Order: sequence, then C-alpha cells, then structure tokens
Amino acid sequence: MNAEHAPGASGERAIAAGESIGVAVSGDNARVVVLPAAAVHWARTVEAPAGAGFLPGSASGVFVGREDELAELRALLTGGGTAAVTQQSAVRAIHGLGGVGKSTLALQYAARYRDAYTLVWWITAETAESIVTGLGGLAMALCPQWAGAAGPDERAAWALLWLQEHAGWLLVFDNVEDPGVLRPYLGTLHRGHHLATSRKATGWHAVAPSMALGLLPLEEAVDLLTRLAFPGRAPTREEWAAATELARVLGCLPLALEQAGAYVYETGTGLDDYRRSLGLVLDEVSEGIDPERTIARIWDQTLGAISARDPLAVRLLEAMAWMAPDDIPRGLLEPLAPDVVGLNRALGVLHSYNMVGFSGPSLVGVHRLVQAVLRGRAVGRADAERVIQAAVLSLGEDEEATADQWQQVLPHIDALAEYAPEGSVPTETMADAYLVAAQYLFERQRDDQTITLRQLVLAHRSQKGDNHRNTLAALNNLANAYADAGSPRLAIPLLETVVARIVEIHGSAHLNTIDCRHNLARAYAQAGDLERAVPLLETTLAQYEQTVGDSHPHVLSCRNSLAVASMQAGDLERAVQLLETTLAQYEQTVGVSHPHALTCRNSLAVAYAQAGDLERAVPLLETTLAQREQVLGPTHPYTEATRRRLAAARQATQLR
Repeated sequence: MNAEHAPGASGERAIAAGESIGVAVSGDNARVVVLPAAAVHWARTVEAPAGAGFLPGSASGVFVGREDELAELRALLTGGGTAAVTQQSAVRAIHGLGGVGKSTLALQYAARYRDAYTLVWWITAETAESIVTGLGGLAMALCPQWAGAAGPDERAAWALLWLQEHAGWLLVFDNVEDPGVLRPYLGTLHRGHHLATSRKATGWHAVAPSMALGLLPLEEAVDLLTRLAFPGRAPTREEWAAATELARVLGCLPLALEQAGAYVYETGTGLDDYRRSLGLVLDEVSEGIDPERTIARIWDQTLGAISARDPLAVRLLEAMAWMAPDDIPRGLLEPLAPDVVGLNRALGVLHSYNMVGFSGPSLVGVHRLVQAVLRGRAVGRADAERVIQAAVLSLGEDEEATADQWQQVLPHIDALAEYAPEGSVPTETMADAYLVAAQYLFERQRDDQTITLRQLVLAHRSQKGDNHRNTLAALNNLANAYADAGSPRLAIPLLETVVARIVEIHGSAHLNTIDCRHNLARAYAQAGDLERAVPLLETTLAQYEQTVGDSHPHVLSCRNSLAVASMQAGDLERAVQLLETTLAQYEQTVGVSHPHALTCRNSLAVAYAQAGDLERAVPLLETTLAQREQVLGPTHPYTEATRRRLAAARQATQLR
C-alpha cells in the first residue's frame, strides 16, 4: 500500500517551526504576522527609493482612448469622484471580458500616476498563493538583505508589515478570480490605494466599488488599429476607411485590434486584403462579441506569418498555451529550443506580433484568450508535458530544491492538469510528475490543492487493476485530498471502497487496513457522522496498539483523531485527557515542533477553550499561531483556523 506514499493517518499536518522572536501585527480579521525582530525593524524603517516599484512591462506602447476611465479611476481612488464614499474608498475594481484591455488600463493608470505614489507594485492575483508570491517580491525589492534568506511566506509577511507602516503606495491586483481573496488585504492595508482587474463581474459588492470596462468606441478602435499598422505616419483616407471596416469586424476588441495591427505592420499586408483573407462576415446583431471566436478567426494569418519567420516561435506558443498564463520561466522552455540564442530569437518574434509579453528578464506571459484559442486546437500539449514533467521530477529528486524553485513550476503543472483533455490518461512519467507535485503540496499542508493532480494519477494507476496496490494508494490519496478540501462526503465512498478491497487482500489486521480505516473514521467525523466515527476510531486505536505499540506515530495520530471526535461529541473530559497524553508522547518521541505535535497542540488548545479553561487555551493558541505564521504564512488555512480560534478565545476572556 506504500508504493505511492502511505495513506495519511493524521488530521492537520504542519512543518516544523523555529522559536518566534518577532512581533505581531493585526488587521480586521485578527491577522497576526510573526517576524524576527530585525525584520520588523527594517519593515518600519526602510523607505522605498524614488520611483520604486514593479510593473509588468512598459506602458510606453500604443494606447488609445480610455481617458474617461482613467480620470474616473483617479478621482475615485483619491476620493474626488462622485461615487459613494465607503470604508474602502481607496479601492477600485475593473471587470470585463477577456481581451477588452483591463490589465492595459490598470498599467496605464499605474504608469501615468507613478510619481504620485511612493511605490507602485503589480501583483498577479489569480489565487491567494499568487498574491503571497507577489508580496514576497516586494520584500525582495525593498529588503534583499533579509528577504534573500527568507521563505516566500515570510517575505509576504514582511511586505504586509511594510505596507501597514508606510503610506502613499499603489497595489495593483491583476486578474482576480475570486474577489474574496482580497478581503484580508483590503481590510488591513489602509495607507495606500488598491486597484484590481477581473473578468468576473459579480462578487465585488462586498469587496470594492467596480467599473465595467466595455469594448472600445469605434473611432478609438480605428485609431488604435491604424497607429499599430502605420506607426510614425497618419493613415490615408482609404486606409482609415479600411481600418474602420476591419475594426467593426473584429468587434472593437482591443486584443484583436492589437494583433491585427501588428500583423499588418510586420507583413505589409493591406487592411482590406487582411480582412478578406480572414473570411469574416460582420453579424454583430445576431452573434454579438465572442472573444475566442474573434481571435480564432485572425489566428491562421498570424500563425502563418510567425511560422514563416521562425517555426520554433509557433511551437513555443503552442506549448505555453497549456501552462499558467503568467511567469513562465524561460528556462522551462529551453528543452524545446536548440540553444538559448534560438529560444530568445523565437520569443522575440512572438513579442513583435503581440503574442507574448515579458514580465522580467527571465519570465514570459501569454494572454489567457490566446491560450484558450490554442488549447482548442489541441496542439502543443506533448511539448508542455515533456518540459514540465522533467522540471518537476528534477525538483523532486533534489533535496536542496528551494520553495522559490518549486513555486516557479507548480503553477504550470497545475495548469497542465487543469486543462487535461476530458477522459485522457497521462503517461506513466507524467503521472509520476503529478504525484511528485502532489506530494510536495501534501507535505506543506496543501493537500486540498492536489485534487486534480491526484485524479490524473488515479486515471493512470487504475489501468493496473482495481486491486493493485498503486491503484488503492491513488484512490486513498484522492479521498484524503477531498477530505482536506472540506468535502468528506466525496471522500467517504472512496475510502469505504479502499477499506473493503484492502481487507479482501490483506485481512482486517494488516497495518495498511488499519491506516485506511483511520482515514475513513476521520472522514466520518468530519462529515458529522459521530455514531460511526467514534466506535471505528476506538477499534482502530486498539488495533494500532496491538500491531505497532503504544507510542508509534500512527497510534498517536489515531488517538488525536479520537480526541477530536470525542470533542465533537461533547465529551470534553475524555478529549482533554487523550490530547494531554498524546501531546506529551509527541514531544518525547518527535519533538515539540513536529507537524503532528503542532496539530495535537492546536487540538488541545481548542479543547481547553471549549471546556472554558481560557487561562490555558489562550497561551497555547498563541504559541501554535506563532509557529504556524512563521512556517505556513499568514494566509494558510491552518494558520487562519488557529487565528480564528485565538480571536474567539480572547473575546471570550474579555466578556468574563
């Protein structure tokens, strides 16, 4: 059963933490950021150099129109607009369809008013983790002497403290998928401006005032197209008329206009000839504006021109379509090119056609709409799999691989998994890479993020037969991921299947059987089915003790699970007794900062609080929170859970 990795037999998992010597800062959600004393001093005293900041490329290219939108943004962010003033009046969100120019507008605003801010920092904000990464970059820019040796989460914590201590900055959160991920930041960072972009039109009412960004007016669309197609000169009357017709056909979608203009300029093709070659039929009323259809219609022309200049460029673009859209390391693409010179030349061709952007000397970005069109053609995936699986497997074998190295690759294997064709089965090597990435996340208490990875591993392993040990391990691991993601109802039938098969193969007393029963019992408890959870945990604990002894890690983990289930059932006396005994054994056998010891300590603190023993609960929660802040960072779910418990315990103390 251990061919992939042993089924988890514990609840929350954590990474060992050192002694905290830092300071805590809090926000609306009792956010506590623990940092070393020296780092706190630098966060309070380091000033941003003049012109400091990070923007993803230059805003000096062609930009047409949107003056009203820019003025509205400025007025609202500075409090001079007509919109209702709210508690978060210095926050604004821009939403609109893909390719409409949301990020371009935000970039223009940031560049135009850069001198009005002490610092301007651009953050890719698709997920909570990408926000943490972006904040970490801020720490590296302002305090490299400390941040260079710190982990990603510690850097983010430093940046949050710096932003709380200094005024006059601008944060741009680009491509927000879930407006809710911004609440912890908007609620604690009040000394600057926040600007967000998103394709989502809903969900902003409780977060920030929002502005819908529509298509360009026709005249501005024609202006943009002609500036790109005929740089340095004014178009003739005939060219303006042809550009007007083409702009209508392209739906005045900025991304489509940019690509068309770049094509006309690069190839010397006439605007009318270009429009006719696309075979487009104007039917705005019946069809409306479909960005993917619009981009796809101009695609063959553009790809043909790029391929004529450098076939490698097309191959790279097709591979990047299966990766995350932002921060693709050039090094990840190197195996697809004969050498670095060839790679850079091909990327340069793509850039000249507005197909990719450069967010730094070593990072490449592709528009999401471009990626969607290419993925629809089902090309390039094999190349993407080859380079990503090689990178992940290499990191998995490197015991000295850093968190930053992993973070450069994880978004891309996640994207590769997310966009796997429905019903497809990965190769054995690709499945191994998915498993290595999932195991890395599992060890860092993010098994909830591994569901898609584990589904693909199971798709491959199940080819070996329903009762093969790798199939059962993959099924077990997927079930645990569901449970960690808060979906025990999805986990339970899978675990029941695994237990039945394991009993049939090994018998009821085999260690693998006991492990799987423990996982099933925990899922029952998580689903609130204590009538099945508690007896099964009691039986499982007795079997563990008979099989491996009283102090084996699996025994301690099961005892912790039984204590938590007892707490859920209202038997606090039993829960406290079990947890005190278990914590003492953990500290004796694996140390005070072992992941399981941290989990047990957190459970004991919660039990104290529920029993009304706040004098012991509060300091124990403070200790646990400090360690989790230092190790997992301020936004990790386990850290947030401990923080909420501590806030509730402190409030209960004040009410006495």
